[in-house]
Amino acid sequence: MFTNVLAATDRVSVQDAAVVTAARLADANGAKLHIIHVLESASRKNRDIVQHYRTGEEMPATSDYRKNVRKQISESCAGELPDGETCHIEVAIGLPWHEISRYASRIRADLIVMGPHSSRAEEKGVVRVSVNIGSSVEGVLMWERCPVMIVNRPTSTEQLKFKRILVGIDFSMSCKSALRFAARLSRTLKAKATLFHMVPVPPDTRYSQDNYEADVKSANRRLRDFCHDEIRGVDHEYRVWGGALPHEEILRCAEKSDADLIVMGSHTKEKKGKWYPGNAVERVSFRSACPVISITDPEGLRSLEDISI
Repeated sequence: MFTNVLAATDRVSVQDAAVVTAARLADANGAKLHIIHVLESASRKNRDIVQHYRTGEEMPATSDYRKNVRKQISESCAGELPDGETCHIEVAIGLPWHEISRYASRIRADLIVMGPHSSRAEEKGVVRVSVNIGSSVEGVLMWERCPVMIVNRPTSTEQLKFKRILVGIDFSMSCKSALRFAARLSRTLKAKATLFHMVPVPPDTRYSQDNYEADVKSANRRLRDFCHDEIRGVDHEYRVWGGALPHEEILRCAEKSDADLIVMGSHTKEKKGKWYPGNAVERVSFRSACPVISITDPEGLRSLEDISI
């Protein structure tokens, strides 16, 4: 299914959920696992000056230091990483999102796996710091074309079989790409797809129950028309209901459908046609119990044209 999986991590001596999940996914698909850790420069004048991952002391990023970082990452994920040529750890210097995107292009990654936020805080096990995703994830979502998976916690091998896939639909162009990706994945894995749309309910006392029922009925028709061609041959269901906050309703639908994976379109490159606010992806990613895959660009699906297991 995937052939080149890239895990981006800012952890060195502590196990990272993104790396563990990517390793399990790569193993299940017979894919090569790449791990990238970006050393952020501590000096504007000399980019080779970085902060030591343990002491915070400023020091040059020598080849020996990079070698030590690779060794520490490998040891922190001992028992999860494959041996030999099927796993490579890259240590780069620069702006994290830029180096991640550049390396992803170089290896032709067909999936990038990240945590939703910087893990340099004191949390252990679950990557949660604030309600927003980190700038590295935001930058990758903005510029990278291949699918980006965001995980809060290590995902089990069983859940990574993705037998129940939820797609959040708001009728945007990026959602069409997300739907196409989810449909291909569902066909390959013989998974059931849940296609969900939230009807925005205005905070207006003049908005009656009749108005609501008419809007739900209309949205149901539109959802079926929007998905019909892409979802052929896939076991699927439609779910439509009203709400005020898209991320909360998507998460509620994920819980009701027992989803193993949520697929959403990201609006970072769209200028118009937004139904859901741009931060819906980050809010869902931050709180979701299952992995979330964001699709930004239709071109990102190029590597999935011949998707197979």
